Amino acid sequence: MPRKTLKQWLPTPTKIRKIEALQVLGDWIYQTNLWHINRYSASMAFFVGVFVAFLPIPGQMLVAAVLAVLLRCNLPMSVALVWITNPVTMPALFYVSYRVGALLIDVPVQVAEFEMSVAWVSARIGVLWKPLLAGSLICGLLFGSLGYTAVSLLWRYHVASKWRRRARHRALHGLRLPRRGKSGTRPAPGEE
Repeated sequence: MPRKTLKQWLPTPTKIRKIEALQVLGDWIYQTNLWHINRYSASMAFFVGVFVAFLPIPGQMLVAAVLAVLLRCNLPMSVALVWITNPVTMPALFYVSYRVGALLIDVPVQVAEFEMSVAWVSARIGVLWKPLLAGSLICGLLFGSLGYTAVSLLWRYHVASKWRRRARHRALHGLRLPRRGKSGTRPAPGEE
């Protein structure tokens, strides 16, 4: 289920090759290991995507893509998860990150009235940037690690339950796995 479900949602490399804007990046984004879906690549993609989503920087998708290439995890999943921070969720996520950072570096909270404007942010960036950056890194590491662990555990649970279902099915229908011959190959039907 995880692999099939994820493959339905994610674009294929051939679809990505058709996007003309990505031609600038060259062929390195089409490496097969960046598109492969297994427990490691999915779990690490969740870590990368969630971690980068908490960083208060422009170009989060590019940063996630570079980290996905360096860590050899699923590229489209890493980039897609960056959209956890979108115009609707961004103020809440960054405010929580700021509060965590202010608590960690023992700085009083400076936000009296928040205003979603460039002028407000540029007027207060000198006071806000240290706690925001510290809190963003801590929250990104924490929630990225939680995402990595959750995906890895869910993947293992799914595989184990699939094996248990198969074993029950074999036991119920009296099926058994064929023995291997001396050469290591399975015997032909009727040779058992």
